[in-house]
Amino acid sequence: MGATLLSVTENLFVNGFLMTLKLFGMTLLFAIPLGLIISFGLMSKFKPLKWVVNFVVWVIRGTPLMLQLIVVYYGPGLIWGGELLERFNAVLIAFVINYACYFAVIYKGGIESISQGQYEAGQVLGMTKAQIFFKVVLLQVIKRILAPMSNEIITLVKDTSLARIIAVYEIIFVAQDYIKTDGIIWPLFYTAVFYLVFSGLLTLLFSFLGKKLDYFKS
Repeated sequence: MGATLLSVTENLFVNGFLMTLKLFGMTLLFAIPLGLIISFGLMSKFKPLKWVVNFVVWVIRGTPLMLQLIVVYYGPGLIWGGELLERFNAVLIAFVINYACYFAVIYKGGIESISQGQYEAGQVLGMTKAQIFFKVVLLQVIKRILAPMSNEIITLVKDTSLARIIAVYEIIFVAQDYIKTDGIIWPLFYTAVFYLVFSGLLTLLFSFLGKKLDYFKS
């Protein structure tokens, strides 16, 4: 009986762990490119577009992610009587939009930090704007934004715990469930180790990438 209970417990934690990893991975998959697109809107010379994008980014960055999760999940039903989104999809949409806006501001800062002379040099060599951006500017931008991006990505690891707000069964939801039903606290230590190890591995990865990009001088 004890062995069966332990097996069930382990399976629940594995499922919670996998859900956390899935949310983390899919958020980065969509938010990183979306953030770059939004950053172009932030820098657009077309003023109406620039104002709209800046306003949206201001709203997203100025309100809690928890509130955004609730709005995305319950909003369709409350505002126009639509069906609720599937829970994981609602969480993913809220996370992607939130982190894309933060990434966009970081991208904008990195792109604007590149001197105008490098753009002009590319034009003298007959390169198109796209070629200048992807072949000359982008790698330098990556080097300059690596530190703030790494901070946001490590924050994302911890923010995945907010998914439990709308009952997505991530790892802290599992631990919290055991505290409520069985009155045991050890699952909290289990989740703490998970976050510490995950964040530690990401820190090592970003440190390695930073050294690989050292040949770009700021």
